[in-house]
Amino acid sequence: MKRIISLLASLFLLGALGLVAPVAAQAAPYCGITWGSLAKTRSGFAYDTHLTNLRAGQHTCYDRLVIDLDGDVTGYSIRYVTAVHAPGSGTAVPLAGAADLQIIVHAPAYDDGGRATYSPANPTKAVSVDGYRTFRQVALAGSFEGETTVGLGVRARLPMRAFVLDGPGGGSRIVVDVAHQW
Repeated sequence: MKRIISLLASLFLLGALGLVAPVAAQAAPYCGITWGSLAKTRSGFAYDTHLTNLRAGQHTCYDRLVIDLDGDVTGYSIRYVTAVHAPGSGTAVPLAGAADLQIIVHAPAYDDGGRATYSPANPTKAVSVDGYRTFRQVALAGSFEGETTVGLGVRARLPMRAFVLDGPGGGSRIVVDVAHQW
């Protein structure tokens, strides 16, 4: 009987010291985010769709950039790069933050007559993201030969996702979310 009590006391002591612990379940990702930071792409070109607006919003677990189009989204490429370059000239677009996301939308920001369909007052700060947890700067890098490039400066290389939503109206939008942390 003394051996059983001694054994139980030893097991209790080891458990209390953390030396015997159950196998911990794998920790759940932050806010359930499982996106990763690899490139997000969708193929296709929009010959009758134009970029009409950029806007941003803050959420509990991520910051969001929305790219509005006046028609159906057909293609885009979103990836972390060492520098975002203006289309046509290749000039580097300086962005605030420790990581740069290059967003190429396969639709121009001008109509068939060459008139701008989106023209922010200050292209280097196309959307105000002051006070955002992850976003540092949104810049319209330019639109050339049917593609529009947007630079998104972020705090660090963090998980991101991209998807397409219908609307408003007959248009569509590309949504880019960047998590606040890993």
